[in-house]
Amino acid sequence: MSVPILFQSSVFSLNPTRPPFSPSLLPATTPQPSPRLPAPSPTRPCFLPAPISCASPATSESASPDVDVVIIGSGMGALTTAGDLCQKGLKVGVLERYLIPGGSSAQFSRPGYRFDVGASMIFGLGTEGSTNLLTRALATVGRAIPSIPDPVQVRYHLPDNLDVSVARDYETFLDNLSSLFPHERVGIRKFYDECWSVFNSLNLMPLRSLEEPRYLLSIFAKRPLTCFNVLRFIATNAGDIARRYIKDEKLLKFIDVECFSWSVVPADMTPMINAGMVFSDRHYGGINYPAGGVGRIAEEMVEGIREHEGCWVRLRANVKNVLFDHSGRACGVRLATGEEIRARAVISNATRWDTFDEGGLVPTEHVPEAENRFRDRYIKSPSFCSAHIAVREKDLKVSMRAEDGMDCHHIMLDNWDDMEVAEDARGTLFVSIPTILDKSIAPEGMHIFHVFTPSWMHEWKGLSSKEYKAKKQRMLDTMVSRLERELVEGLSSAIEFAEVGSPRTHRRYLGRVDGSYGPVAGKRLNGLLSMPFNRTEVDGLYCVGDSTFPGQGLNATAFSGFACAHRVAADLGFIETLPQPVDDWLTKLLGRWRLLL
Repeated sequence: MSVPILFQSSVFSLNPTRPPFSPSLLPATTPQPSPRLPAPSPTRPCFLPAPISCASPATSESASPDVDVVIIGSGMGALTTAGDLCQKGLKVGVLERYLIPGGSSAQFSRPGYRFDVGASMIFGLGTEGSTNLLTRALATVGRAIPSIPDPVQVRYHLPDNLDVSVARDYETFLDNLSSLFPHERVGIRKFYDECWSVFNSLNLMPLRSLEEPRYLLSIFAKRPLTCFNVLRFIATNAGDIARRYIKDEKLLKFIDVECFSWSVVPADMTPMINAGMVFSDRHYGGINYPAGGVGRIAEEMVEGIREHEGCWVRLRANVKNVLFDHSGRACGVRLATGEEIRARAVISNATRWDTFDEGGLVPTEHVPEAENRFRDRYIKSPSFCSAHIAVREKDLKVSMRAEDGMDCHHIMLDNWDDMEVAEDARGTLFVSIPTILDKSIAPEGMHIFHVFTPSWMHEWKGLSSKEYKAKKQRMLDTMVSRLERELVEGLSSAIEFAEVGSPRTHRRYLGRVDGSYGPVAGKRLNGLLSMPFNRTEVDGLYCVGDSTFPGQGLNATAFSGFACAHRVAADLGFIETLPQPVDDWLTKLLGRWRLLL
């Protein structure tokens, strides 16, 4: 059965004449039912609400004052950097090309619905330790968001009838997995306990810039054993550790899928530091869904930043290039309108390719040789084809109640060999049903399904408008068919409307080269340290987000944001550092050592 796509244009169509959206209408403490608005229909156009105000109360939309730091983009890395720098007393400006903040952590609306643009599986909103980085990012601007705990991180539906639920409770998860592989019970515990060893060490450390020598020396002095334990894993990959303890090839394939579900590479290419964070934090801080939708995080960050004197966030502000002074130092940005904003430091939240490639933010004559080394080691990951689907619960043939065993997050794979396939919706299928946790984001009796699968840009190039719409339809039908067969019987006949986004959609609205999810290792590397940090070899220019250490994911980009803020504040004299000659020498020594890995 073919499921009609209601809006072929994109998932981001909008009507700028719609009344302004008010964040105050969203849940303040606990989720409240949303207004029971009628569901969209083909004869009733649905549009995005206007975003939160594009101009700071103290700032004109058309002319922003010069600042200490100007940040290009408003993804989670950028907003975390901005929030931390505001808290440290710097004047910060954020420029976002689109009309809503958050990048892939934003959300868009249809009457009665709030759809997460990206993933709904959120790490980092816990209340304890030092790895709850989204909670900490919000705290830098005096904000907090209520969240709803998910009792199951994810349920895997894999080949050979392998069905695994990752419970929030660690021992329950180990028991579930060990019951399927009783001969590997000891190896399973040893591998995941090693992940805990990494996590417990990181959780004892204030996570700041790993390229700021004074911070590194102080941490080593305070917690030498903790640091040595982190160093033990920092140049290794998860697959190396898994194979040390586990021999069953089917179980190793499961661990590959575990890694691929967030790193989009198998375990042999996934840094052990990242694996330790993800595979442990899901049991420590847990997966927690922000009440009112994932986009609430970015919205609260923006409002909090704007409350700091001299700090602002502008939307619909398209930066064309970075400005340089006579010495070759980055000193500001030029917008598409011709407006120039001056700053002591410039931070790019764009991908590495969008920053340094030909036609990017940095003119060719200022691109350093180090960027060629980056391209030698890292390649663009595929984008995604995503479907946001509104579903009538009454027409489904399965219970959607959590009490009856329906989970929020699912990962499906039909054939082990197709895990990394990014064509024709044959590869790994990611499914989120956030209304299992938060019913306030959809009308009564309705559910939101967000279904996505990796997809290369080349699948979508050169298509006519008719061919493009037909391909969206085929991709949607394939994804719905797989989901209906494995999990949700009756889905195809219960769909109220569906909207499909392609890599072209993601490139256009998220401003990412080829719509890519981010950089992945193009060859086997030794762990994580060879990934770029925040400083670039261009004086005064920094990068933040998933093109920098430690990579993809909201919590990871928040780490990048805190690290970037720390290094920038140190370079601009807002926090104490070692004497500059010593700081520079040690930083360059660390950089050269990392390139040897």
